[in-house]
Amino acid sequence: MNYAAPRVERAVATERDARWASVATRNPEADGTFYYSVSTTGVYCRPSCAARLARPEHVRFHQTSREAEQAGFRPCKRCKPDQTSENDRRAAMISKVCRLIEQSEQMIGLERLAEEAQLSSSYFHRLFKAVTGVTPRQYAAAHRAKRVRLTLERSRTVTEAIYEAGYNSNGRFYETSNDILGMTPSSFRSGGEGVTIRFAIGECSLGSILVAQSVQGICAILLGDDPDALIRDLQNRFPRAHMVGGDATFERLVSRVVGFVEAPAIGLDLPLDIRGTAFQRRVWQALQRIPSGERMNYTDIAIAIGAPKSARAVARACGANALAVAIPCHRVVRRDGSLSGYRWGIARKRALLERERRRS
Repeated sequence: MNYAAPRVERAVATERDARWASVATRNPEADGTFYYSVSTTGVYCRPSCAARLARPEHVRFHQTSREAEQAGFRPCKRCKPDQTSENDRRAAMISKVCRLIEQSEQMIGLERLAEEAQLSSSYFHRLFKAVTGVTPRQYAAAHRAKRVRLTLERSRTVTEAIYEAGYNSNGRFYETSNDILGMTPSSFRSGGEGVTIRFAIGECSLGSILVAQSVQGICAILLGDDPDALIRDLQNRFPRAHMVGGDATFERLVSRVVGFVEAPAIGLDLPLDIRGTAFQRRVWQALQRIPSGERMNYTDIAIAIGAPKSARAVARACGANALAVAIPCHRVVRRDGSLSGYRWGIARKRALLERERRRS
């Protein structure tokens, strides 16, 4: 009887499981998403546990620590999976500081925030950026921008909205208003009223494609199967903007975008109207630096923007991207190389990557 066969099968099954890669690399980003147990020791651990790597045939995966304990395993004394992790404690502390920033009417200084966290200013600054992906000042600015968007919709005047959002003067806000809103405050307040958005829908090998352009540049490249759904998506972004169907000149621009989708290696040398938070913009800029035919994972991007612990926030920023292909979020994959969610469908993501691989 071949007793080795079952062990080999168990080892192969473990190594094929995407979670094994996190265990093998001791990935701290995976902590809390699952646990693993080792049959030869009778203990269960976090993915990031620094203990000697177990043989894959002895490993089982569990969704929760309770599940592992119900299976008869005891918590590892080294990584203490039954206790709150250091990452969780840091995240909770930073979350508390974020709420303080959001509830304050005025910008809070770094020293006071660090005092609230009971950390030195320099260490707090590094930790805050590592967890959130942005500095405390950038986080506060992004929150004020979000607040001004909301207050513009319900305030009687633009000036009232600006002061309610925490800006000390009209001048300071108007200096950055176009970056924050993508248009003047008055136009934003009226839902884009007075702003002209030119758009057209074309067809490509990936289905229907909508290209829209403001005076700043291309503001949307949307992919899908239903042209009407693409138009509704655009209208939801600018509910009161003046939508203008593309003329012959604009149709040529759409043709350039379609050509870029079909052959990404040619590049797309067109101005873009990129709208997002400070963190989203940093992520999108990093995506634009990924060469055609290459891939990066979410952790790679997080490291590249100086926020190594923000892989999940990077994934959310990819999902918020409204400029398909121009901002190549399709080039970002999971740590094990498998394809994760894509706003316009996994099939399109796979097709884009395969096309770039063949032509690189």
